[in-house]
Amino acid sequence: MTGTLIGYARCSIDKQDLTAQRNALEALGVKPDRIYLDHGLTGTNRERPGLEKAIAAVRSGDTLVVPKLDRLARSVPDARAIGDELAAQGVVLSLGGQIHDPNDPMGKMFFNILATFAEFEVDLLRMRTREGMAVARAKGRLKGRQPKLSTKQQAELRRMHDAGDHSITDLAEVFSISRPTVYRTLQRTAPS
Repeated sequence: MTGTLIGYARCSIDKQDLTAQRNALEALGVKPDRIYLDHGLTGTNRERPGLEKAIAAVRSGDTLVVPKLDRLARSVPDARAIGDELAAQGVVLSLGGQIHDPNDPMGKMFFNILATFAEFEVDLLRMRTREGMAVARAKGRLKGRQPKLSTKQQAELRRMHDAGDHSITDLAEVFSISRPTVYRTLQRTAPS
């Protein structure tokens, strides 16, 4: 690897730990103060401050090091865009210690295959999540967001509104809810 080594690590969930990725980057020669992190941000979202800082930190001749391609991007177009952006800047991309050469047909194919697997993994996760939610919904376990007001409170809000003595703002203050919630409650409790 050439020039300065800049590291990038990411995890999707706040509860996940980046220690293993940091250790992997340090084992590849990246200094701890040159590692940029995104914590709790998905790889499908290109708006990642840590990635933007890492890309801004690299100069021509430097190497951007990531532990695995799926930490950098979770879709083929995004992976290609990042790879092309780095190549245009003259920056080398290292994936877990393997240098990606965008000019080598085999390297390019391998990069695209890895990106395809990363995207496939995300698609499988989404599909499993949808299936799990459908099963939970069918069993009555997934009911959505519960109303902010109890049934009694909703009835009282409706009664007070129908009496005409209170404005929407007054009702929002009395029940400690927002005006849109008052409107939703009135719509939900409207006589058929």
